[in-house]
Amino acid sequence: MQDEPLFALNSYHIALAVIGLTVIAARWLPRLVSNREPASAPLMILFGAAATLVIPGLPTVPDPRQAPLPWELVSELTVIVALFGTGMRIDGLRPWRRWMPTVRMLAIAMPLTILAIALLGVGLAGLTLAGAILLGAVLAPTDPVLAADVQVGPPQEGGEHPVRFTLTTEAGLNDGLAFPFVYLGLIVAVEGVNPGAWALEWLLRDVVYRIVLGVAMGWLGGRALGYILFSVPKDAALAETGSGIIALAGVLLCYGSTELIEGYGFIAVAVMGLTLRRIETEHHFHRRLHDFSDSIEHALTAVLLIALGSVMPLLFVDLRWVDVGMAALLILVIRPLAGWVALWGSDLDRRSRAVVSVYGVRGIGSIYYLCYAAGHVDFANEAQLWSLIALVILISTILHGFSVGRAMDGLEDA
Repeated sequence: MQDEPLFALNSYHIALAVIGLTVIAARWLPRLVSNREPASAPLMILFGAAATLVIPGLPTVPDPRQAPLPWELVSELTVIVALFGTGMRIDGLRPWRRWMPTVRMLAIAMPLTILAIALLGVGLAGLTLAGAILLGAVLAPTDPVLAADVQVGPPQEGGEHPVRFTLTTEAGLNDGLAFPFVYLGLIVAVEGVNPGAWALEWLLRDVVYRIVLGVAMGWLGGRALGYILFSVPKDAALAETGSGIIALAGVLLCYGSTELIEGYGFIAVAVMGLTLRRIETEHHFHRRLHDFSDSIEHALTAVLLIALGSVMPLLFVDLRWVDVGMAALLILVIRPLAGWVALWGSDLDRRSRAVVSVYGVRGIGSIYYLCYAAGHVDFANEAQLWSLIALVILISTILHGFSVGRAMDGLEDA
């Protein structure tokens, strides 16, 4: 038997080294030119793409068009952790009037965005109606994972600016609220454009029942977890151990059980975070739990973004100029205009309305939704959808990531 070379290059070890180098470079290099929190997300995507093109011997990342399941599972877990952490960040729910901009963004801006993208998808990009509806549902929600720079700070930090509060709560709730439109796209793909046959069932089941169940399960899950953490046993409460793993287990239990009974798990874990944060509000465990979940979220996000960058050269093969135009319209026109219309007449001043309208980051949630839909129905335009969504994520992270710091600084200094 021939001896292996002493310094044989193992592709797995090469990948580990590249991932480590990419994360360090993406977090460190921006510090050389700015002392703000680094806009690492776009750099991880770009460095991931560069590594794939330049470094030989890297393992092949599964193509999401051919193998969507790994992407679906990792992105799902990332969004779950992010949504729970988003709920945990909100220190105060009252006065209820502060929720009005959030309600407007969810009830007006998001449907307007879905409608506009769907119309452009059919009229401009030549998508089928089912594909266009799915594209609108996938791209409409803002991302809780990549939007940390525009969200409120950790628990017990205080100083929740109205703009940060609106963007945080919008990102925490609109992922789950986009699901009815994902199901609408799936229904149209299977049953065709015949609302008389499915509209009532879709409204009652996918809109009303699943949303209500998600909210109820999240509230019950938060109350139950708070009871376990803070109340029983009184003389040896789990919260005093400082371990966040029990709370993460509770989040997974809440999400899984909600999905088992056909509710929206994304809504459940966001509501669970909001509910748990109301229990023993000054307890130090809330900050520790947030930091624990935040670390998991960052680790999963880094892997996903580097992986997305590594497959972008493949996804962009199918990219057309009309897709570039669609991506630019969404980020530069559709989202800002829908947000401005939704917030017209609200308590926010003009500058605040502009920031909320513009800074709707797209990211990990879009990956999950498209993988989920692709696992249920074969779409005629799936390759085009992947190319367009990958481009939207890249442009969004670059434009928003490198400009949001100055925008928020100017807003809070005003």
